[in-house]
Amino acid sequence: MEMNNSYKLTKQGLEELKQELEKLKTVERERNLEALKDARSQGDLSENADYDAAREEQARIEKRIKELENIVKHAVLIKEDNTRKVNIGKSVVLQINGNTSTDYTIVGTLEADPLNNKISNESPVGKAVIGHKKGDSVTFKTDANREIQVKIVDVK
Repeated sequence: MEMNNSYKLTKQGLEELKQELEKLKTVERERNLEALKDARSQGDLSENADYDAAREEQARIEKRIKELENIVKHAVLIKEDNTRKVNIGKSVVLQINGNTSTDYTIVGTLEADPLNNKISNESPVGKAVIGHKKGDSVTFKTDANREIQVKIVDVK
């Protein structure tokens, strides 16, 4: 992830990141401080696995907090696009290689979650369909040089 760059996010995506940040700053930090206190109370820290684990967890939490603060600070909300064209933030129904039609949401890279049908605007499929409209068919090549045909069944 590039620092000092803007991050394209949907309103929901930004909210989820803010919630994660808040949880890390309150719940996770607090839990980690307790774990550090418990580990310290066990005495010798040089061979204390609990202490080492708590310190590693602390580093992970602080790193993620910094990362999220940077993302939130540089977030660019995806504007509502009232055209009928595929764009970030839109839900689309795609038929890939003639298979069953599936609903997808086009999102920025940070929100991409293929298992939940959220595809990145920078993914091969995302790049191929952006700017097209309902009824269009688009063919593109994957990184593995396979040809994929996508039919845009609907844009919502």
